Amino acid sequence: MRTARLVAVACGRRAGVAVDRLEELKLAVGEACARAVARHRRGSLPDMVLLELVDDAGFEVRVLDYAPADPGNPDDPEETVVAEAGIALLAESADVLKVTPGADGIGSTISLWWPTANHR
Repeated sequence: MRTARLVAVACGRRAGVAVDRLEELKLAVGEACARAVARHRRGSLPDMVLLELVDDAGFEVRVLDYAPADPGNPDDPEETVVAEAGIALLAESADVLKVTPGADGIGSTISLWWPTANHR
């Protein structure tokens, strides 16, 4: 995840994300990647998660996982609180957050967007 954060920040800086927002970007990428990896581990998936960085009409980070739908553990309310806290953190870090479930309940995509100098 360290590499994902560093690459995302370098690309964000090059794309024109404001310098004072780069720490938020780094935090959000780490959180989104950690969520995806945790979903894969819970589903015992050997697949890697996918990180996409898009410099078009702003700077967008997409983190895709391939885990089956995660119903959570109703016997463990702490698990639900941790998941909700992670999404809240993402919402506060990026200007736009979208969480999209995959087709047929397989996987999900976290999309995070920041404005750039050319697209505010």
